[in-house]
Amino acid sequence: MVPPAGGGPTGGWPRVSRSGLARPGPARSNPATMCSPASFDPRPGSRVGPQLRCTGRRHVPRSGFNSRMRLVILDDYDLASEWAAKYIRNRIVEFKPSADRYFTLGLPTGSTPYGCYQKLIEFYRNGDLSFKYVKTFNMDEYVGLPRAHPESYHSYMWNNFFKHIDIDPANAHILDGNAEDLEAECNAYEQKIAAAGGIELFVGGIGPDGHIAFNEPGSSLVSRTRVKTLAKDTIVANARFFGNDLSKVPTMSLTVGVGTVMDAKEVMILITGAHKAFALYKAIEEGVNHMWTVSAFQQHPHTIFVCDEDATLELRVKTVKYFKGLMHVHNKLVDPVLSIKDQ
Repeated sequence: MVPPAGGGPTGGWPRVSRSGLARPGPARSNPATMCSPASFDPRPGSRVGPQLRCTGRRHVPRSGFNSRMRLVILDDYDLASEWAAKYIRNRIVEFKPSADRYFTLGLPTGSTPYGCYQKLIEFYRNGDLSFKYVKTFNMDEYVGLPRAHPESYHSYMWNNFFKHIDIDPANAHILDGNAEDLEAECNAYEQKIAAAGGIELFVGGIGPDGHIAFNEPGSSLVSRTRVKTLAKDTIVANARFFGNDLSKVPTMSLTVGVGTVMDAKEVMILITGAHKAFALYKAIEEGVNHMWTVSAFQQHPHTIFVCDEDATLELRVKTVKYFKGLMHVHNKLVDPVLSIKDQ
């Protein structure tokens, strides 16, 4: 039987996700290269072909880290959190930070990274990891919400992470949503990141609509730290933290831009839960689209998506099988787990 024209990833049958939904769509990224067709650039020397190479920012890769997008699939949330924490631990220990050479780490808030933070705290308490020479830069903060408010991101980071580790509070940077001049605050934040030597590893999470930090659908993919008006979907999603009272949810925020995160040497994005499965599909199997800002990281040479099984429900079976077949390679990034005790 001849497949119908159009629809499928190669112009054949319509795409059927693991959730059972048939959905036609444009040409997909090739799992072997994970670059959208529009992102190919005629440069020689690529591993994907004689004249094909993914576009995007160039960084000198660390030893053993190839320029490719990785999708790490774990069975559940706890295992995904543990894998991410082990990766962060290894990167910090491997870096050997000191008073003259700080490791810079970008951090998110929300329910997704909570498990990862708990594991990092455990590593610190066991004496395997130190944050003494680590500088952190958080992704975002609400505008107008007092710093001491239980739902401010200052409170979240202090209560769930910073007060449990040995980081110097002066090295933990979070945007000030109560600054007198919000634009000046955003510009100063970019300058602080640059003065710290840029971000070594930016950890992020996404919303169900694929936004990273508060870069809502339609945001520029080269945006910098700025003031943002929150989308209604984001306000509704965050209402659960404010007693489900929409009137109490802030409507504006300060956020790093997509371009700010893209400047990091590495990016690791945590995606868990079935409610984010469609966003992961947009990030992995479709092209770069400013309506799904997480998709921009297809073009970053060192992106790792860490997800659980539930988050893969909208991906093609072939895509999941491909990346699961690489887990023996991905696990070498966290096995063995390094410790400062061994240095």
